[in-house]
Amino acid sequence: MGALPKHKTAKARQGKRRSHLGVNPPDLSYCPQCHSPKLPHHVCPTCGSYAGRDIIEAEGPKKATP
Repeated sequence: MGALPKHKTAKARQGKRRSHLGVNPPDLSYCPQCHSPKLPHHVCPTCGSYAGRDIIEAEGPKKATP
């Protein structure tokens, strides 16, 4: 059996040790065509363009089918 801790680790000490594990929100860039926020190096979900080219067709409002 290995060594065991002699004292309980305080939550403050535990938090200092794990301070680099926090989650950061993703960095956003703006589309040069429609100026909506998007993830960098991804196709714009609003207008469907990437690097000045139209890659996918933008989705418009969906029509209800009877």
